Amino acid sequence: MLFGQKVPIGLDIGAGTLKVAQVKDRRDGYELDVFDFLPLPPELIVDGSVIDSLRLVDAIKELIRKAKIKNKNVAISISGHSSVIVKMITVPEMTEEELEESIKFEAEQYVPFNIDDVNIDFQIIGPREEPGQMDVVLVAVKKDTINEYITVVKEAGLNPVIVDVDVFALENVYEVNYPIEPGKNVALIDIGASSIKMNILKGGMPSFTRDTPVGTNLLTEALQREFNLTFEVSEKLLRGETVENVSEEEAEQVVLTASEEIFSEITRSIDYFRTSMSEQDVSEFVISGGGALVKKLPEMFNERFGKQVEVIDPFKNISISKKLDEDYIRDLAPLGAVAIGLALRRIGDR
Repeated sequence: MLFGQKVPIGLDIGAGTLKVAQVKDRRDGYELDVFDFLPLPPELIVDGSVIDSLRLVDAIKELIRKAKIKNKNVAISISGHSSVIVKMITVPEMTEEELEESIKFEAEQYVPFNIDDVNIDFQIIGPREEPGQMDVVLVAVKKDTINEYITVVKEAGLNPVIVDVDVFALENVYEVNYPIEPGKNVALIDIGASSIKMNILKGGMPSFTRDTPVGTNLLTEALQREFNLTFEVSEKLLRGETVENVSEEEAEQVVLTASEEIFSEITRSIDYFRTSMSEQDVSEFVISGGGALVKKLPEMFNERFGKQVEVIDPFKNISISKKLDEDYIRDLAPLGAVAIGLALRRIGDR
C-alpha cells in the first residue's frame, strides 16, 4: 500500500491542453498505465497564470473522470517566463547541507523578485575546473503562482504531492529513454500553445533553460485570419487534417510564414547559449509538445537549423500497457512528454 502511494499521477496543466499520465514501476523498467488529454479554451491560462480557476477545476475533474483515475496523488509542474527563474550559478564548494543554509543569500543576487515572495530549490551539478568552485542549478518560483496551481488541483479533489518545473519534467523523460553522451549538447524543446520551454543538456546535465511566451497559438490564429475559420477548425488544419475549401499547400505556406516568430525565438535562445558557454554549439534538437504534432514542423526545424532533429519518443524504454490503445498513444506521444516526465517522479525524490 505504501509503495503504491509513492507513485503519483503526472498532471500537465498546459495553456492549450490538459494531459494526465501514470507510469508504474515494473521489475524490468517502467510501464505506462494511464494516458489521456483534454483540450482547453485558450483563455483559461495566460503566461503560466490561471485566469479562470473555476473552469480549469471543472476541466481537471472531467479529465480525471474520462481517464478513470482513482489515485489522488499528483505531480504537477509550473512554467512561465514571468514567474519561474532557472539559473546555472557558481558558488564556493560546500556540502548540500551547507548550501541549504546559504541558498537564500546566493539566490538574492539572481532573482529579480523579493526573495520572500518565492520558493527556492537547487541541485548541485558538480565541481568546476576552478578549484573550490561548483555549479548549481538554482530554481525560484513565485509563491503566488505555486499557490494558484495547488489550489486549483485541490479543488479538483486531488492531492498535489510534487511541484516540479516543466523543463525538468522534460529532462526526466529524456533521461529514461535516451543514452547520455558526455560532452554532447542536446536541446530539449517543448512547443506548447502559448510557450516554448527549452532545456539544453550538456552530458545529461542542465546547462541552459529558457521559457518564451510564444507558441502554436500563433499558427492557429494565422490560419483563422487567412481562411476565416474557427479556432477549433484551425487546430485541425494545423495537425494536417483536411478542411473544406482550404488546400494543403495554402495551409502549409501560412504555417511556414507564421512559424518564423517561433524559429526566431529559438534562434535567440541558441545564440545566447553559445555566448554564455564559450561558443559551444547544440548538436541535436529533441522536440515535444503540441508543436511537434504540427505537420512538417520537424522538417522546418531541420531546414532552419541544419541539425539533427528528433520528435521525442517517450516509449523507447517505457512499455505501454496492453489495456491501452498503443497506436493512438504513440501518435500523441510528443504531447505527453511533460506529463510522462512528471509521472516518473516519486514521492521523496530530490
